[in-house]
Amino acid sequence: MGSTCSPVPKPFHTVIIGRPRTRKYGVLVRAQVTVAPKSSGLHTLPELPKQVISLNDLQLVEIVEKQSQTGSLFPDGEHRKPQFHPAFLDEAYERCRKLCAEYAKTFYLGTLLMTEERQKAIWAIYVWCRRTDELVDGPNATYMSSAVLDQWEERLQDVFDGRPYDMLDTALTDTVFKFPIDIKPFRDMIEGMRMDTRKCRYENFRELYLYCYYVAGTVGLMSVPVMGIAPDSSSSTQSIYNAALYLGIGNQLTNILRDVGEDALRGRVYLPQDELAQFGLSDKDVFSRKVTDSWREFMKQQITRARFYFNMAEEGASNLNKASRWPVWSSLMIYRQILDEIEENDYDNLTKRAYVGRTKKLLTLPLAYSRAFSGPT
Repeated sequence: MGSTCSPVPKPFHTVIIGRPRTRKYGVLVRAQVTVAPKSSGLHTLPELPKQVISLNDLQLVEIVEKQSQTGSLFPDGEHRKPQFHPAFLDEAYERCRKLCAEYAKTFYLGTLLMTEERQKAIWAIYVWCRRTDELVDGPNATYMSSAVLDQWEERLQDVFDGRPYDMLDTALTDTVFKFPIDIKPFRDMIEGMRMDTRKCRYENFRELYLYCYYVAGTVGLMSVPVMGIAPDSSSSTQSIYNAALYLGIGNQLTNILRDVGEDALRGRVYLPQDELAQFGLSDKDVFSRKVTDSWREFMKQQITRARFYFNMAEEGASNLNKASRWPVWSSLMIYRQILDEIEENDYDNLTKRAYVGRTKKLLTLPLAYSRAFSGPT
């Protein structure tokens, strides 16, 4: 398996840390990317590259239109909905529920306000995304190859063809036959995993943005059809999908900033190389794990950018179906707090890992609940 990664400095060759950083999923887009023009509106980010790549730029508007219809995307006769024994299907969703409750505790709590059908669907999507991520970042990642991802993609097609491989796949099959969910975001996420096996340097923010989209953006495309849009929302469907994309970008940028030190131990630098250079920094400074004034100023810029995307995501979070907003608002607010913790650590994300403690998370939940129910009904 080829790699463009530079060798890790010798002091780090034998360092083994805990479980590698888990991504928040994403998408590969084959279309040419167009950088949005500069503007002076609400979403202008001073002194930062104004590269806001929308669904329209990524030529994904057709996916939004398809997923905006009612019911399954499968026309009569193309794929007949598979029939599973009710007890078997219940057990499949129960297993998904348990995995979501174990590995995404805060998000899981928020899903409990959803209707039962939506709960199950979101759990099934979460589990598929997690399993996909584990292929690259999980305990067996050393055995990963392009052939493994090819097989996983074939298995995904079987899910959408109504031929699930195992019980967890069964839950996703049932979900995609109930909701208007297109296969493309799932395929694109797998392409994002392929990208992560061969690239670990990003020359500029445009490249990094696309990486974040690859490994974090598709969750919105997958989830909005399940979560639903508020019936009286005044926002366009495309703007809500764009906001879901921006939430994924904000989450992944935050993951990257939180995990700089851990990624460095693996020889990876998920930071724009040209922006590092603007502050007189390079990979060598990242691997040295020394927090300097230049590093602090660089980090301030990166944190400002991540917050920018969270701000852009708020409109979409408030325009989802009322029963679906709480988990989204919880995620948005808690991820913002990770950025606060990096600041509290005096921008030392080279030797420290910022995290939000359980108490602070619990205190955030009622605030998220309030924001969730202050939008359209």
